[in-house]
Amino acid sequence: MLEDACYNNKALEGPSIFYRLFHSGSRGAGAYLQQSMGERQGTPRTGRHRARLVCRTGRSAHDRTDSVRVDVDQNGTGTSKESFAYLAPSVKSIYPDKGSRAGGTKVTIHGEHLDIGSQIRVKVNKTEECNITEKTDQMIKCIMPPTLEADAEPVTVCVEFEDHSCQDMELSTTYIYEKNPTISSIHPTKSFLSGGRTITVKGQGFDLVQSVTMHVLEIGQTNCTVLSPSTITCLSPESSQSQETSVQFVLNGVPYTGDSPSSSDDRPEEEDGEPQKEHFQLGYVEDPQFFTANKEKQIKHHSGEPLTLIINQKVPSELELVPEEYSVMIGSYPCNISFHNDQLFHCTINGQLSSSESELPVTVQVGNFRHMITKVQLGGSELAIVVSIVVCCVLLLLCTVALVVYCTKSRRAERYWQKTLLQMEEMESQIREEIRKGFAELQTDMTDLTKELNRSQGIPFLEYKQFVTRTFFPKMCSDYEKSLVQPTYENDSFGPRALPETHPLLQDWQANNTTRPNVEEGITLFSTLLNNKHFLITFVHALEQQKDFAVRDRCSLASLLTIALHGKLEYYTSIMKDLLVDLIDASASKNPKLMLRRTESVVEKMLTNWMSICMYSYLKETVGEPFFLLLCAIKQQINKGSIDVLTGKARYTLNEEWLLRENIEAKPQNINVSFQGCGMDSLSVRVMNTDTICQVKEKIIESFYKNLPFSQWPRAEDVDLEWFNSGSNSKLLQDLDNTSVMEDGRKKLNTVFHYQVPEGASLAMSMKDKKEKTLERVKDLDTEKYVHLVLPHDELMETKKSHRHSHRKKVLPEIYLTRLLSTKGTLQKFLDDLFLAILSIPPDRPPLAVKYFFDFLEEQADKRGITDPDTLHIWKTNSLPLRFWVNILKNPQFVFDIDKTDHMDACLSVIAQAFIDACSISDLQLGKDSPTNKLLYAKEIPEYKKKVQCYYKQIQEMPPLSEQEMNAHLAEESRKYRNEFNTNLALTEIYKYAKRYRNQVINALEANPTARRTQLHHKFEQVIALVEDNIYECCSEA
Repeated sequence: MLEDACYNNKALEGPSIFYRLFHSGSRGAGAYLQQSMGERQGTPRTGRHRARLVCRTGRSAHDRTDSVRVDVDQNGTGTSKESFAYLAPSVKSIYPDKGSRAGGTKVTIHGEHLDIGSQIRVKVNKTEECNITEKTDQMIKCIMPPTLEADAEPVTVCVEFEDHSCQDMELSTTYIYEKNPTISSIHPTKSFLSGGRTITVKGQGFDLVQSVTMHVLEIGQTNCTVLSPSTITCLSPESSQSQETSVQFVLNGVPYTGDSPSSSDDRPEEEDGEPQKEHFQLGYVEDPQFFTANKEKQIKHHSGEPLTLIINQKVPSELELVPEEYSVMIGSYPCNISFHNDQLFHCTINGQLSSSESELPVTVQVGNFRHMITKVQLGGSELAIVVSIVVCCVLLLLCTVALVVYCTKSRRAERYWQKTLLQMEEMESQIREEIRKGFAELQTDMTDLTKELNRSQGIPFLEYKQFVTRTFFPKMCSDYEKSLVQPTYENDSFGPRALPETHPLLQDWQANNTTRPNVEEGITLFSTLLNNKHFLITFVHALEQQKDFAVRDRCSLASLLTIALHGKLEYYTSIMKDLLVDLIDASASKNPKLMLRRTESVVEKMLTNWMSICMYSYLKETVGEPFFLLLCAIKQQINKGSIDVLTGKARYTLNEEWLLRENIEAKPQNINVSFQGCGMDSLSVRVMNTDTICQVKEKIIESFYKNLPFSQWPRAEDVDLEWFNSGSNSKLLQDLDNTSVMEDGRKKLNTVFHYQVPEGASLAMSMKDKKEKTLERVKDLDTEKYVHLVLPHDELMETKKSHRHSHRKKVLPEIYLTRLLSTKGTLQKFLDDLFLAILSIPPDRPPLAVKYFFDFLEEQADKRGITDPDTLHIWKTNSLPLRFWVNILKNPQFVFDIDKTDHMDACLSVIAQAFIDACSISDLQLGKDSPTNKLLYAKEIPEYKKKVQCYYKQIQEMPPLSEQEMNAHLAEESRKYRNEFNTNLALTEIYKYAKRYRNQVINALEANPTARRTQLHHKFEQVIALVEDNIYECCSEA
């Protein structure tokens, strides 16, 4: 019976209690002893000793504290000095709240007033008892019993006070029994006799394990460490002899017997059906042996040097030691180990060894085995001091020498810098002087040229039909342009003759007499079909859908359509707008900013031709003069310096690739020239003494024929030049003759300086007899055999030049890039005048076509909800500046009857690039590695951009142009140039495309409801039937 009693060691001789052991109890207890505590009374129980009275307390409804009073018959009443308290215990938590079914888990129950009363028990599942090991007022520690329950349902853990069973929920909590931990294997299975080797235990459920002990049979035991739920590590104990023994593990104080809590018969098995192991085998072998390579007892080592030891080992193969188990110490310094094979390893220390002792032991340790194999004797400190002093002296000497060399080179660099700075200042002054003089001379020359120009006849404008054919068919016209500079001469005339126009589209169309009716009827019917909007749009789309209809074919078809419909520009414009709407629809769904960027479709080439037709009058009347003056200025500026006739490089240019990067000393001089049979007096011509004879001839021809179109000039190869040096003696001047000299294995072309022609010399030019054999042009000569001023790629050949060229001043080639600025400064005014003419709106001649087309683009953008201003800017730029003006700037031969040399073409490319950058909306990201073609006009580009924006704004602010006004303007343009072209030939060339893609066109017409309703496919087949076998064989390609 549980007793909750008050004890007194003395007899009750008076009405008092001298000693009480317990001072508190549970409120739920009962009592046998009659006593007075408040309103509670108890029934006394007789004891065996007079000095001891055992009583049992009654129940209390609430917490309270009071003294104990004992009433004794005839002896009075006794009252305790200590107080007795009624308290309510409670359980708050248990930790851990789970453990293995084998028991042994140490748990801690936390709560309040847990150490009251005389008897306390912890019951598990109301049957088993948890063995209490420690208790306080706030907690109880106990060891959980095992369970045979197979399931993992929570069990009740309850704290019982006295003999009362646990019914209050505040005194209970829950605990879960989980599956026992299982051990699957141990590794390694061998240890050396000294022990201390790490044995790794693998298994499952180790998170339930609080303590592990490894028992090695007949040897000893060691405590282990739980690393993870699946890994435990143990150190093997020391053994006195080699043997094979077994190992058993104790988990949480319970011997491991597989997955069962005890050695019962119903031990569970693994999934594969094999029983769990209870014991594992561990073998002991001899300790490993270590020694140095030569088994030295001492090794000498000098401080400051790296130390490497070679250590041999003799290890039983069964141990299977890994590098991580080795440890080598030299004194207190760890040594880095690197293994090379099973017999030896290297031990290295890169740092400095320092110690108060002269010797440091070298110790190898594996587990508990520790063995000193040798000692390292430290020495050589005196030698190190001597070496350090010597090194310091050498370094000091080297620093002194380096300082002297630095000072010497610094003084030389300073002198070189001063010299370079002086050269730069001289060059800057020279450039300023060149720009000033060049601009003054050019202004004088251009003023004279302007005075000579007749505003209507002085500028050699091409006729409208020539402008159109060259713009529409640039590839085909290249051969035609060559024929224009190949004049023919009669036997009795030395003057030039103009060639008649020979372009196929400018000739009369003549069909064979036998097939004239059918062919002419078929072409006429085909023309009628092309004037049907449904047919023409379907025809164009059908051809563009063919994969073999290349970009060249599309451009050719567009130009032929423009010629065929030139008499009906209103209809042509309507067709172009319908096709553009289709193009805009296709581009808007992808990237609208890319529209009109290139000329890859029929309608894009049609737009180019339409702009050329509509802008021709504006080009001729407004832009023509400043453009022609710029061309003349470029040519005169280039001719003011030396020009290599073979490489084309010149002293003055805008293009870096065509810059003569060498200081060629050239002097200008005047010569008096008469041209026999020209009917003009002798002229004074300005030439350079570095000019070849061919260059001199070209300058003389330009002086005599400057008022005639270039197509009427004779070639330099067709004239002879004679010099009358003294009296009646004359000498024929040629680029190559028997007086030519050799230079660097190449024959040098003869120059004015070579012939020593003096200032003011008299020369005579005459036409060659056409029967004489004409030499090839000088510029076409092989640069591997001939040279003029510089060798090709002369920057690579500079080191190979002989000492006879040492009189030339060689400097860095890039220093001559400043000549680009000189040329740019001289031409700047003429370029500004040209850009102003292009980007301005004359009040008397507003560009109606530009206004009409820009309004069309804005209308199409509004219909498609395109509000981005950059997109509209790009559309306008792609349709006018980049499509028309850039083409004109790069190809002045489309507008003027002039000679566009390769060098002039290079300069115009730089100007065109500046115009393109001015029209772009993106900012130029320029740096030191940017091409000079972009850097040259980088400063002016922002101003040009403002002009472009202002031009677009002025166009937008012009009064809207109605369809009637635009049609009247187009009708006037058609009327002005009526019957200029052979439209039948253009129709015939268009028919060739129709014939090639006959089936595709018919299928497209049949698929179109409108075309099918109007029987257009039958009319098209009728055209083919009329012309099929009688097609006019045109000898040219359009």
